[in-house]
Amino acid sequence: MNIAPLIQEYKNLNLHDVINYDRFNEFAITHHSTAIEGSTLSLQDVQLLLNDGLTPAGKPFIHALMVKNHFDAIRFVMDLPNDTVINIPLIQKMNALVMKDTGVTYNTALGTVNSSEGEFRKGNVTAGDSYFPNYDKVPQLMNRLVENLEKELVVANTINEKIELSFKAHFDLVSIHPFYDGNGRTSRLLMSLIQKRFGLPLAIVFIEDKKEYINALVASRKNENLRPFFNFMYSQYAKFLNAEIEKYKSEIQDKNKDVRGGFSLVF
Repeated sequence: MNIAPLIQEYKNLNLHDVINYDRFNEFAITHHSTAIEGSTLSLQDVQLLLNDGLTPAGKPFIHALMVKNHFDAIRFVMDLPNDTVINIPLIQKMNALVMKDTGVTYNTALGTVNSSEGEFRKGNVTAGDSYFPNYDKVPQLMNRLVENLEKELVVANTINEKIELSFKAHFDLVSIHPFYDGNGRTSRLLMSLIQKRFGLPLAIVFIEDKKEYINALVASRKNENLRPFFNFMYSQYAKFLNAEIEKYKSEIQDKNKDVRGGFSLVF
């Protein structure tokens, strides 16, 4: 999919110059990423929690902690210099931030693992019908992931190459599943980090498309072909970009109507 023209149209709007645009975009990413993992907070709940410190009534407190931790993690990622080396300690730090207040201790035959500290799992895990690599292969697979990623970051030139590299890193990390928990959120944050590094808009995986997201991951693993996952992620990327462009155009149109009507809502 040639998404470059859509990205350029989005960039031409200069939305990042709008006050608080980036912050509310991070709220949206946080909402969708945590909702995929079970949070019941709405986008409005997320905004009230992160802007005003208001915990939503009638919803599990742990979901508020998930949201706050994810927002702290994405702020950490967005504040990293673009020349930051993406290595294992950095990915573990991202996972530790995601799991800071919701992690638990796992007791295994090989010792304890605190999932709030970004430690690799010491046991095998499954998710639904998906089986992930044996725990003893995780260090080797993670070393390979970061080594390949650093090489690919240098040679990615076109918009599509850069975007697909971010999608691939997302897929590879969540497929290794190196942690007991927070793998999906950490993988999506790694994708965001790479997109930020290349000056690209940040992709969102929408909660309403969770089933298709999981199906795409499963299909790519089953067929050993990244294309099903790439196709899904391109559709999500286009969905986000089109929505932002249309929202901007609609707001401009509404403001023009207000001016023609003899008053303006712009202060």
